[in-house]
Amino acid sequence: MSEIQGIYVLWLRDVKKFFRIKSRFIGSLGMPVFFLIFLSIGFRRAVIPSMPSGISYGEFVVPGIVAMVLLFSGTFSGVSVVWDRQFGFLREIIVSPVSRVTIALGRTLGGATVALLQGLLLLILSLLIGFRLPISAIPAVILSMFLIAVAFTGLGILFSVFMRDVHGFQILINFFVFPIFLISGTLFPISEFPEPVASISKLNPLTYGVDAMRYAILGLSEIDP
Repeated sequence: MSEIQGIYVLWLRDVKKFFRIKSRFIGSLGMPVFFLIFLSIGFRRAVIPSMPSGISYGEFVVPGIVAMVLLFSGTFSGVSVVWDRQFGFLREIIVSPVSRVTIALGRTLGGATVALLQGLLLLILSLLIGFRLPISAIPAVILSMFLIAVAFTGLGILFSVFMRDVHGFQILINFFVFPIFLISGTLFPISEFPEPVASISKLNPLTYGVDAMRYAILGLSEIDP
């Protein structure tokens, strides 16, 4: 088996597993859909002083909620690696004639694809409730989403290397992911954060992914070039 074939097989396994387990597909979007409806509709006309006029909070928050899906889905994809270790499947993969880099790439791309599909589905749902996505912004938005998905799926895979049980992995991920989520500007402008939180948020990779999506869709950027 070539390295490319190895990547493809591992990628396809993760994607098929996602569509096969309907409860995972539905459950993974439960909280983001709640955020989407509650925040983007309930606060649609709310205005934050630091935002330019003409941009409502409802428009501001949708890219952040999409990024939330990518963040949580990507990092928690490492759970499948922990499960594979417990059931012995990971050992079979490791002794196969492919490199460990190939294994890592296949698992990362598989998890990132699943996260991207979830993010795109949520973006489509946002269009149904009135969010406007310019056609010209679509390529930049999808690219930003893909990069976020790959980055945080890779992080989840990295954490899974050091964990031996699912419970411990979930605790570790929650310890890291929630701060990343809360200080990335997903729900509120980073200009509203007090120091030193505002400065720390600029060290957060998710901050730049969310900002890139907002700039593509709304022409709004909080990151100085």
